[in-house]
Amino acid sequence: MFKFVLICTLVAVAVARSPPSKFASTDDAHAEVIHFTSDVNENGFQYAFDTTNAIHAAASGSVYGEHNGDFSWISPEGKQIAIQYVADENGYQPRGDVLPTPPPIPAAILRALEYIRTHPPKEESQTKSVIYYGTKNSGRRF
Repeated sequence: MFKFVLICTLVAVAVARSPPSKFASTDDAHAEVIHFTSDVNENGFQYAFDTTNAIHAAASGSVYGEHNGDFSWISPEGKQIAIQYVADENGYQPRGDVLPTPPPIPAAILRALEYIRTHPPKEESQTKSVIYYGTKNSGRRF
């Protein structure tokens, strides 16, 4: 029994002395909502909230399915992250400085696309020629 108590004590001390997780700070663990509004009615909805650890979110939507909003927080590196978005018949469309962007299209590809646009393919003839081998009356087509 003494060994069991000793092992439990050592584990408890080790857990108590371990460094805090990099994903949770004491501010995050004790964050509180400092502002919250919400309204749902026959025309749509809207909400907004702010917390003591600098998290912000706001959104509004209509009965037609359009949804606009934004959210932001402070990254572990101390940088303000902000995203604005629209969600409608064209899908979810986020905007923000932290989102990746595609590389520019190479000039050769742009020239090729322009050439294809200005030189559309010619339509092929609808009738296809049939080649006969041997005598025409043999009835064999290839």
